[in-house]
Amino acid sequence: MRFDGTADYVATDDLKIAVNAAIALERPLLVKGEPGTGKSVLAREVAGALKAPLVEWHVKSTTKAHQGLYEYDAVARLRDSQLGDPRVSDIRNYIRKGKLWEAFDSDVRPVLLIDEIDKADIEFPNDLLLELDRMEFYVYETGETVKARARPIILITSNNEKELPDAFLRRCFFHYIKFPDAEIMNRIVDVHFPKIKQRLVHEALSLFYQLREVPGLKKKPSTSELLDWLKLLLADDVAVETLRERDPRKVIPPLAGALVKNEQDTHLLERLAFMVRRGT
Repeated sequence: MRFDGTADYVATDDLKIAVNAAIALERPLLVKGEPGTGKSVLAREVAGALKAPLVEWHVKSTTKAHQGLYEYDAVARLRDSQLGDPRVSDIRNYIRKGKLWEAFDSDVRPVLLIDEIDKADIEFPNDLLLELDRMEFYVYETGETVKARARPIILITSNNEKELPDAFLRRCFFHYIKFPDAEIMNRIVDVHFPKIKQRLVHEALSLFYQLREVPGLKKKPSTSELLDWLKLLLADDVAVETLRERDPRKVIPPLAGALVKNEQDTHLLERLAFMVRRGT
């Protein structure tokens, strides 16, 4: 199995190498990078390119590792026993399979996405070490061992909200998705807007990268926000000349709400605009 990118996802050569190395080593691929750089989408594209089923496990702050294996609903079983439901005789009726079990059950080698693993408790990654190593786990309620029918291709994403344990990192192949340069970004834009005028793209990208370089910006605009902004520019039929505007009173780009996502950065841009006007 080999990933060579797709028509809908612009993958750099080093990213393709990382994906294929993880597949060959049969180790999880840990992907980090700025939010909006396509980490989660990568799993869907790998699954599509390899024609493999995709299992997505989106981690939250309250997610526990055992939920990826299975959950036993003892409360429902107690309620059913009080109501005389015949299902209580089989405990399997009250065991809900988790995403890891779902991936292990696949007859075809699946792609398993463990998305934003750093959102969970610090012990979450370590609690999965044995299962990810051996590709099996034990169900205490039924006394059975669940083994993977086909070893999943595992992609794990992190936004660096927490440091991950060393023991977990040793078991992963690591790749950091660098923020796309203007050339790569132009290719990404072409994929999403194949008929867009290149003059508009040129001016929009120029403004976009200038905005990312503003000192003190709390949240730099990402690729996904750029695509949203371009969609709005096209919908509102914003002229290229508007983006080329150098009037100090119009320092903030049109429809900037698609790029700037908090009041601190909005006030920063307003102050910069005021300082530019004072200097003219």
